[in-house]
Amino acid sequence: MAVSSITAFWAVSVLLILVPGADWAYAISAGLRDRSVAPAVGGLLLGYVGLTVVVAAGVAAVVADHPAVLASLTLLGAMYLIWLGATTLARPSTPEAAEQGAAGASADAPAARRSRVLQGAGISGLNPKALLLFLALLPQFTQPGAGWPLALQISTLGLVHILSCGAIYLCVGILARTVLRARPAAARAVTRVSGAAMIVIGVVLVVEQLAA
Repeated sequence: MAVSSITAFWAVSVLLILVPGADWAYAISAGLRDRSVAPAVGGLLLGYVGLTVVVAAGVAAVVADHPAVLASLTLLGAMYLIWLGATTLARPSTPEAAEQGAAGASADAPAARRSRVLQGAGISGLNPKALLLFLALLPQFTQPGAGWPLALQISTLGLVHILSCGAIYLCVGILARTVLRARPAAARAVTRVSGAAMIVIGVVLVVEQLAA
């Protein structure tokens, strides 16, 4: 597999990651709510690992060819985003509140980290648009007959995307926390915007599915 193909895919991948969406909203929310954004970002990456495995195994093509399965995934992902957005709106947080809560709940830290990881994996892994994006994008940069098995080429490209996501989403979460640390009102407003963005994305997915 040529380095030029991997580089070209990386450039496209970064451009797509830089477009704000549910992942951005979750990373920003985690940056304002948690002591560390690593569990939330790790969850997002775990979801993309799952999508890479699905595409490499050829399952994504099967899902795309069965509208009922894809519709179910779409509605499931949309309802999850709406629920998570509503939860975020109901409990807008600031960095100061997050630190106070963490100081009094150190015994629950492992459970809290697991919850953040699972939420992040649900946001990225249950997104049918991400599944179709992987299905449409990854194969375009593979090279049949290049000496690498197709599944290995797709896995390599998926790893490039995952590493790029990790770097960008960590920066997004950390910057949100750093910039808004001394601005509780602004932090609360950004958290609410993040929650609203999740709800809007979920509603759009539902409407698109009903209109299809």
